[in-house]
Parts: sequence; structure tokens; C-alpha cells
Amino acid sequence: MTTNAVVQRWQWLFIVLAVGFLLWLLAPVLTPFVIAAMLAYLGDPLANRLQRLHCNRTVATSIVFLVMVLVLVGSLVLLVPLIERQVVRLIGAMPVYAAWVKTHLLPWLQQRLHLPADAFDFEQIMGNVRAHIGTIGNVAAAAIGYATRSGLTLIGWAASLVLIPVVTFYLLRDWHLFVAKIDELLPRTIEPTVARLVRESDAVLGAFVRGQLLVMIALAVYYAVALWAIGLDVGPLIGMIAGLVSFVPYLGFITGLLASVIAALVQYHDWPHLLMVLAVFGIGQVLEGYVLVPRLVGGKIGLHPVAVIFAIMAFGQLFGFIGVLLALPMASVLTVLLRYAYERYTASALYDARAASAAEHAPVIAPALELEPVPEEQPEDTPRDDRAPDE
Repeated sequence: MTTNAVVQRWQWLFIVLAVGFLLWLLAPVLTPFVIAAMLAYLGDPLANRLQRLHCNRTVATSIVFLVMVLVLVGSLVLLVPLIERQVVRLIGAMPVYAAWVKTHLLPWLQQRLHLPADAFDFEQIMGNVRAHIGTIGNVAAAAIGYATRSGLTLIGWAASLVLIPVVTFYLLRDWHLFVAKIDELLPRTIEPTVARLVRESDAVLGAFVRGQLLVMIALAVYYAVALWAIGLDVGPLIGMIAGLVSFVPYLGFITGLLASVIAALVQYHDWPHLLMVLAVFGIGQVLEGYVLVPRLVGGKIGLHPVAVIFAIMAFGQLFGFIGVLLALPMASVLTVLLRYAYERYTASALYDARAASAAEHAPVIAPALELEPVPEEQPEDTPRDDRAPDE
């Protein structure tokens, strides 16, 4: 490796570290920009399609932006009253849940685990729950009070809410310009490799982010409607939560199943509704595994469930809420980079020193020993000229 190559690698390492440190410093103010960039990325394919239909880029961006706003507003108009009614119904049913725990769950646990009769003190358990609920309420009240007293906090929230649609519109309109400018800034020696990695990352992101979002919405609608159809009072709320947290493998399924089983036992106290809950989630798993994910996400993502869980926890720990937002996209990109690193590693001398040594000591063929090209044979149907050449 030449000295210039070593210097260039150190320069690139310094640039990457500097950019990472800068992003870490600016993390508290990057949330609206990250959300806007994600929305612009989701809407860019539709804007490109409208542009291919001879539509001006600004007009195409306006149409896509209007559609996104209408979808968001419509979702809020439909979901907020529904969620409010479900939460009120859940709070009203809490005494029934507490009575079921006292009369059914705790005695069953004592019998199955062979515990003494005084192993569970229900009043002490409920006292601890009330104390923790009161603590949570006090913390929330203090946080809300601080936020309302702090003018800068309110201004920051308002600025973020205003910035998200504005930045989304401009990023969506000029997305292709930003991509072209970044491509121009790349060193020409690495531009082909970077372009290849970007294309692969875009394919993975497009399939995973857009597809997984559609899978989450489809599962939320299915679970909410199915649990409502079998008669669970809080079924729609459980179904929406189970669908929206399904981006973490099996989390939505396990959470929704446990909550639905408890709700069915408390509300009906019979086996048929319990079996119907099991059937709903069994069908949901079949739909997710064999219909929704293969059709909407595809099989080329390569994200293992353990990698997804680790990415969400790791990025959340490092960057907070913005890290949770970026966990799955960044995990998808890292998958592409790791594949490329694996290709480079298996082709390097570090992986197979014998192949590298053989290539290094292979004899060099002199130009004089190169074989002359063999003349191409004439096709059989081509008439041959058997006449002797003129002397």
C-alpha cells in the first residue's frame, strides 16, 4: 500500500469521525429534520412517477405533499376519537380487571405453583400499583407544568411542528438535486463503489421501510377489526397497538395475544372467546409470514430478528428518540455495508493468504509469448472462394 493510499484512508476516517461527532452534538435539534427527511424519502418515488408523466416537479411535489397531509389529518380525525373511547372504556373496566386478578388469577397461581395462601397480598399489590400510578402522574404533571412554564420549550415544540411540513416540502421538491450534488462531491476513484452501495441501500430501504410500514398498518387494521368482531370491548385498542409495534419481531404478536387473552377471560369467562382470540392471532401470524411480508417487504432484506431488536435498543440508547426513528433504516444500510465488507474480506490476503502468495509469485508472461488471436471460422452457409489467388 502506498503512502498516498494510507494518508487518504486516515483522511476519510477523520472525516467520518468529525461528521459523527457533529451529528451527536446536534442530535437534540435534528428530530424535525430527520422526520422530514423520512417523509420526503417515502414520497419521492410517487413524485418521480408523476414527473415521468410530464408533470412539473413543483406541481408533483405539491400533489404528493397534499396527499400526505390529507392522509395524516384523516387518520387523526378517525383514530383520535376511537382511541379516546377505547381508553375511557379501559379505565372504566379496571375494577373488573382487578377483581378478576384477585378472585381468579392469584388463586390459580397459588395452586399451580404450590404457594402458601398468604403468598400474594392483593391489597399490598394494589397499594403498590396505586403508588406507582400516583408517582407517574406526579412526574407527568411536573413535566407538563415545567413545559407550560418554560416559554422556550413551548417555542421549540411549536417550531418543530412548523418545521416538519416546511422542510418536508423543500426536501421532496429538491431531493434529486441533493442526490446529484452529493454525487458530484464524491472522489472519482470511489464514486462507482459508493454509487453501487447507495443503489443497494436504496433498494433495501425502499423495500423495508415502505413495506414494513404497510405491514404495520395492515396488521393494525386486521387485529382491531377481528378483535372487535369477536366482541372484545377494548379489542380495537389492543389491535392497533399490536399492529403498530409489530416492527419489532414477535413483540406485537406477544403483546396483543396476552392482552387479548386477559381481556377475553375478564369479559366472558369462557373458552370459546379464548379460542377465538387464539384463532385471530394465529391467522394474523399466517397473514404476516406468508402474505404481507413476502409481498410488501420481500425476501432480500436480510435483517435477522435479533439484529432488528438489537438495532432498536442500541440506537435508542445512543441517540434517544431520534435513534429509535433511525434504527431500522440504519440497520438496513449497515446490512448492505456489512455485505460489501464481507466481499472485500473474502477476496483479501487476510482471508486467504495462500491465494495471495500464489498470485504474487505467479510467472509474468512476456508480451512476445502472447498467443496470436485465432481467426474466426466462416459460417457453413457462407459461399467459399476456392479459386487460386491471382499471381
